[in-house]
Amino acid sequence: MIAVALAVAVCALLLAGWALVQVRASEVRLASIIGDDDGGPRQVARDIAAARTELAAARADSGRALKHVAVVRYDAFGDMAGQLSFSAALVDDAGDGLVISSIHGRAESSTYAKSVEAGASSSELTPEEKQAVAAARAGEGNAR
Repeated sequence: MIAVALAVAVCALLLAGWALVQVRASEVRLASIIGDDDGGPRQVARDIAAARTELAAARADSGRALKHVAVVRYDAFGDMAGQLSFSAALVDDAGDGLVISSIHGRAESSTYAKSVEAGASSSELTPEEKQAVAAARAGEGNAR
């Protein structure tokens, strides 16, 4: 009877040792997954808060990027064909940016750039430039 009790006790100790090894291995894997520098969930919370802050800053920066673009091609002169003149608008989410126009003639070509704020400019915009700015703000890309 004592031999059976001793055998059960030895098996219980071996099982407890195996369970302890498994728990330690799980702790190591978990620490490597969450990158826990200070040994607790507070670091994870700080990392999440920092990631949210960086994401908010990236979203704010992307709103100021000149990401809305539209091009209007046209014939600036009645005797010219091929729509070689163009006005291109590049604006951000607020409608701030610039419009670039190139007027192509037989003997020469002229290029102009005008700043745009909230979809308007302090310089007079041509109808084609206004069309390009409106198309860029509407996300239309190429306008006619």
